[in-house]
Amino acid sequence: MKKYWKSLTELKNKENSISDQPMPKGNLEQILDIFDKNENGSKSNRRDFLKLCGYSLAISTVVASCENSVQKAIPYLIKPEEITPGKANYYASSFAKGSDFCSILIKTRVGRPIKIEGNDLSTVTNGGTSSRVQASVLDLYDTSRYKNPQKENEKLLWEELDEFVRKELNRLKNANEEVVLLTSSVYSPSTISVIQKFIAQYPNVKWVQYDSQSHSALIQANKMCFGKAGIADYRFDYADMIVSFDADFLGTWLMPVEYIRQYTKKRKLSDGNTSMSQHIQLESRLSLTGSNADKRIPVKPSEQKLLLTQLYNEILKLAGKDTYTVLNTYGDMQGIAKDLWSHKGKSLVISGSNDVNVQLIVNAINYELENYGSTLRFEKQLKTSKAIDSDMKNLLGDMKAGKVKALLTYGVNPVFDYHKGDEFALALKKIGFTIALDEVPNETTSLMKFVAPDNHYLESWNDFEPKANRYSLMQPGIRPLFNTRQFQSSLLSWIGEDPDYLKFIKAYWEKNFFPMQNTYPNFVTYWNHTLQLGVFEPNLKSVSDTKFNYGGINNILDELAKQPKSKGIELQVYESIAIGDGRMANNPWLQEMPDPISKICWDNYLCISPKLASELMMETGDVVEVNSKVKLPVYVLPGQAYNTVAVAKGYGRQVCGIVGKNVGVNVNSLHNSSVDFIDNVNLIKTGEKYDLAMTQTHHSMEGRAIVREADLEEYKKNPAAGNESHHTYENASIYEKPKFPNHHWGLVVDLNSCVGCGACSIACQAENNVPVVGKKEVIRAHEMSWIRIDRYFSGDEFNPDVSFQPVMCQHCDNAPCENVCPVAATSHSSEGLNQMAYNRCIGTRYCGNNCPYKVRRFNWFDFTKADSIPNNLHDVAEMTIDLKRMVLNPDVTVRAKGVIEKCSLCVQRIQEGKLNAKIKGRKVKDGEIKTACEQACPSGAIIFGDLNDKESKLVKETSSKRNYHLLEEIHTLPSVSYLTKIRNKKMNHS
Repeated sequence: MKKYWKSLTELKNKENSISDQPMPKGNLEQILDIFDKNENGSKSNRRDFLKLCGYSLAISTVVASCENSVQKAIPYLIKPEEITPGKANYYASSFAKGSDFCSILIKTRVGRPIKIEGNDLSTVTNGGTSSRVQASVLDLYDTSRYKNPQKENEKLLWEELDEFVRKELNRLKNANEEVVLLTSSVYSPSTISVIQKFIAQYPNVKWVQYDSQSHSALIQANKMCFGKAGIADYRFDYADMIVSFDADFLGTWLMPVEYIRQYTKKRKLSDGNTSMSQHIQLESRLSLTGSNADKRIPVKPSEQKLLLTQLYNEILKLAGKDTYTVLNTYGDMQGIAKDLWSHKGKSLVISGSNDVNVQLIVNAINYELENYGSTLRFEKQLKTSKAIDSDMKNLLGDMKAGKVKALLTYGVNPVFDYHKGDEFALALKKIGFTIALDEVPNETTSLMKFVAPDNHYLESWNDFEPKANRYSLMQPGIRPLFNTRQFQSSLLSWIGEDPDYLKFIKAYWEKNFFPMQNTYPNFVTYWNHTLQLGVFEPNLKSVSDTKFNYGGINNILDELAKQPKSKGIELQVYESIAIGDGRMANNPWLQEMPDPISKICWDNYLCISPKLASELMMETGDVVEVNSKVKLPVYVLPGQAYNTVAVAKGYGRQVCGIVGKNVGVNVNSLHNSSVDFIDNVNLIKTGEKYDLAMTQTHHSMEGRAIVREADLEEYKKNPAAGNESHHTYENASIYEKPKFPNHHWGLVVDLNSCVGCGACSIACQAENNVPVVGKKEVIRAHEMSWIRIDRYFSGDEFNPDVSFQPVMCQHCDNAPCENVCPVAATSHSSEGLNQMAYNRCIGTRYCGNNCPYKVRRFNWFDFTKADSIPNNLHDVAEMTIDLKRMVLNPDVTVRAKGVIEKCSLCVQRIQEGKLNAKIKGRKVKDGEIKTACEQACPSGAIIFGDLNDKESKLVKETSSKRNYHLLEEIHTLPSVSYLTKIRNKKMNHS
């Protein structure tokens, strides 16, 4: 057999090895020598040839005999009326995890939830979702969930637990010993009523609410200024100018799903609209919100108070009122004040600070700008965050002093996410009676003596009031998978009442909410209708009476004027968009979702500015020690303010499932939730290196107009601004131009609306059974996501502009991938879809190499247990065990190793929509079919439709002069197009 070599070095090494060493008998090279033309020099004989034939025959037989695992189907004896095999059912419900809230629809197939959609009927979330909402369905099938009540890690019967708890609570009640119920913020009216009944039964119980991501300062400042303890209703859709001081309202601040829809509504340029809001962001870390701002000003956290003070002073000047002596930190603050003043009543100033003094100044600014009653409203207060920091501080003090004799926890993990978690853990061990009412094990529940496991929210009944007089119901999509019980049912059982929480909710609603309406004459009809809708939003007259009554602003300004300027490095700890405060750390979909800015997944890291990194001689991947407490890998982030660093919390879990355990570093000990930053941070380079899993390492467009943008003033003069260059060809292909007589499916993405949040990516993963590959495979560029969100920087590396672009299969009508497949596994449909036949694909990857958009994914391993050859499984997240496989969508093929996969424009949804229209004897209506990414998007940036329907919204958008296709010059004729990004950079005062 011929000897092949790749280089001279390899050739010389082979020659030396052959001449110096005799070839041992039985070597593969010796056997294959049979096929060499040099018969005389052959070292093999007829016996070796027969060995080779026998071996080949045996291997062929073994491989041919491999079968897929037997899957048994049990038929219904009596089919439930509401279930039709092959057809999905939808139930209106609510997602609530801590302060995260969303009105949703649960999609179930044969009784198992497989997908979450937004509820369009909610005026709070307006049908939008987030990545966490989309991924929450996977938590239902989490193998680490508690499966039974426990006493010191031993299984217990519910009857035994209830008897012991009642006995202990009564003993403590009779002895008048303090019992504490520690929960996250509760905004369920029925749950609050249950807790009040519980406290009435046991008057020695003290209720403390704790949020790891605290908004205590907002609540306290509003009470001091207006006498209303709560958070105002922010209306970004009414604001012509937004100035944000480190509030990531598009990412994690308060209600991002609602705020994204409001924000982008004010910035859409369709239907002849030529006006859009202007957004200025002052922050230290380049956040998702900052990356979408028209103008971003990098500042240190310590400078934000002074900048706010300066802004307030400038506004007082414009109002003709007395001013204060304030240090002029930023020269253009006078111009920002003029712009805000020109938009009185239609502007909005916000701050993400948890400093009461800062929020008091923000309130004063908004009051002077007459924003209350328009862009800020108190009649619809936000109720998702209620915790006050001092309550948690006092609780820890009482625990240390031995005053607390019993502790009940629900939905909290202070041992992990409280800045004094170690002290809390030590104090917890002193308490004689502790019981956790949580769904999954965590660092706090592991130290509790008893566990009364809670249901997953998809197994639960509940109600919520995220905003004043805006109610949303939660109903289960499946019976409890394990021997668990709702938190509310446990409390009801322990006070001797009927533990049926659904009955309690109905009774509460009949008494309190049914009288608020006059549409339905009886409660049963009202309840059934409201449950079907999922929301109840009564039209109640509200009086907006907001008077600013705080007189201590002078003292705050005087105190800030004396504040010394910080000179050292400042550290900011922020909340991850993916896993939040860590409670969703065991969700592999979220762990593998890249951060919108850094494009890093499966880790947290220390963000550092390019200038500071250069001075400290650091680069991405270096490991540094922070304040001699924790070691973190460095990521050099363009746009990070000089002399500042930032790191995400929520990582470094120790008591968690297999996915989240020991992923990243726990940094909660570095910060205090009531303090915005830490100054004089000491960074020591350790000399170690760390591999970060990045899904985008190439950031340049290489001179090609992939993302196109223009300024608003240019757009007003020329609607095609930034999109002048088009490449159109006639008869450029050797093939006939394709014709689509019926449907021609397409999609358009408005880059002006896309904020890069990632909800579409997780929705696609859930809908299309996209596998999880793990950190090592992401590092090797083997990630499997069908839709990626490319992030591009432009301009100065110290303060760049940022653009986001979702990229999926472009479904080209002149597709380069289709020509090169040797087995015709990828082809073009009569409706313009680029199709994949998975059982034809043999994995040559010619199509992937020929795709200019790099949107085809190859299954390098058996990620899904669909391979016919055993012992080839690569499953880092236990996604192939039976429990987690319940989340799979039966309408989408589960792909095996060696197969290419990519976006199908949710062809299963297209077929379902066409079939429904056919049954009703009509054509498919515009907007009737929605892809998973379109339905999940909170901003409405993605529009799917029929390019043959000239009245469709899609055709109207593609007819815009802002519309363009990726890489038009190569004549692939994509069915996916984009609308140029428009920035509103002009400052009115200049």
